[in-house]
Amino acid sequence: MKLLYRLMIAFFTVIITLMAVLSLAFINVTNETMYRNTWNQLKTYSDSLVQDAIRYDTVNRKFRGFENQALLSNAALLSNQHVHFAVFDVNQKQTFASNGFTPQISKSDWKKLSKGKTIYLRITRPQINVHNSDHSAMTEVIRPYFYRKKLIAVVSIATFVSVVEENMHQLKINLAVAFLIATLVALIISYIMARSITGRIDRLRVATRQVSKGNYQVKVPVNGKDEMDDLARSFNQMTTALRESDQEIRRQEERRRKFLADAAHEMRTPLTTINGLLEGLQYDAIPEEDRKHSLELMRNDTQRLIRLVNDNLDYEKIRTNQISMERKLFDCSAVLTNLKEQFAKRAGEKGDEIQLDVPEGLLVYADYDRFVQIMFNIIQNAIQFTDNGLIKVTARKVKHGCEFKISDNGIGMTDEQLKNIWERFYKADQSRSNSQYGESGLGLSIVHELVTLHGGKISVKSQPKKGTTFTLFFPDQHNAPHLNVQ
Repeated sequence: MKLLYRLMIAFFTVIITLMAVLSLAFINVTNETMYRNTWNQLKTYSDSLVQDAIRYDTVNRKFRGFENQALLSNAALLSNQHVHFAVFDVNQKQTFASNGFTPQISKSDWKKLSKGKTIYLRITRPQINVHNSDHSAMTEVIRPYFYRKKLIAVVSIATFVSVVEENMHQLKINLAVAFLIATLVALIISYIMARSITGRIDRLRVATRQVSKGNYQVKVPVNGKDEMDDLARSFNQMTTALRESDQEIRRQEERRRKFLADAAHEMRTPLTTINGLLEGLQYDAIPEEDRKHSLELMRNDTQRLIRLVNDNLDYEKIRTNQISMERKLFDCSAVLTNLKEQFAKRAGEKGDEIQLDVPEGLLVYADYDRFVQIMFNIIQNAIQFTDNGLIKVTARKVKHGCEFKISDNGIGMTDEQLKNIWERFYKADQSRSNSQYGESGLGLSIVHELVTLHGGKISVKSQPKKGTTFTLFFPDQHNAPHLNVQ
């Protein structure tokens, strides 16, 4: 069975059950109310006829009895309304009866009456001279009357239950018609309520089919705060996550294709060179005096390929947190001084001067080998793009860590080049792509990943033909993040 029909049945059952309970309660209350109203009316009739027929001796202040003519007149009037009464004296003797109305009063009832209590009987069957079987059952009120605190008479007054039941019957007919109309309305309301829920489920179902077809842009409207809206919100969060995941997969796939293309491009030149030289050696096409130089070229290109592979491996390990890092405090001034000495020859070949401005004994909290690798790559990059210039390395203690700046007055970079310098295999100056230093295009990518892994920051400013400045920040021991590496 469809959910729509099940919900309709559920709503319809609840509404009909509630209506039935309310109808039964209404009938019971109305029935009770009708009897109470009838009893109150009978009490009023009783009080009125007693007031009309009772006679007192005003001189001796005694009860003289009831005037028979007055009782007969009231009996005639009340008979037209199907009301009959009987009068009893204090000796429990019936002194008057309208239309042969002869009720019976038990001893226990007389005790209650003598105490001033009025007795109400819902259904009784006194003898009465009325030729109608429907009028056999009556509802009766037995009411005592006192004079000077003494019981003087008891009036039993009753009307036929059929009179009350006729009103109840008509009420039940009207209620049944209303119930049928309400049933139709309940059916319509149940359909509307069920449809409002299943409609929202249908929207989710349609959206789910769209997602299964690869459409992650679909959204389900959310208008409230009920469970269906919570489900819609979760669905929208799922599609957002799927969309972001799909975009990330596409980016990764694009990076993979680009990496393969770049790696193939970088390897093609040295492999072509090596292959050509090997063929020349194989077929003795290279003169004896050039063989040593050819072997040197092959060795250099082989080392270049080894560096390219190692740099790629390092980059992937760093990017996926698979490197071993042991951070500690050490004197960075000694490291930078040692690097200056290592680069002295290379800088001299380019006509460059390396200048250090580092406080002696400045402590930095980092992995020693990775710190050396970071500074080595940046200084090497500065030397590569600077001719006959100045390369200045400064360091200072700042709040929460240490700051380093490596600046040069080399060829500089444009804004477009600055946007891409952290990309793998990117080379700002393609004319120097075959330089013996930094030819892989991976140095700055590795630097960026290593600094980030330390919890530090790296930024670069550059202007064409004016130079470039790299600024690095390494947090101190108390502000460095916890590393989760292997």
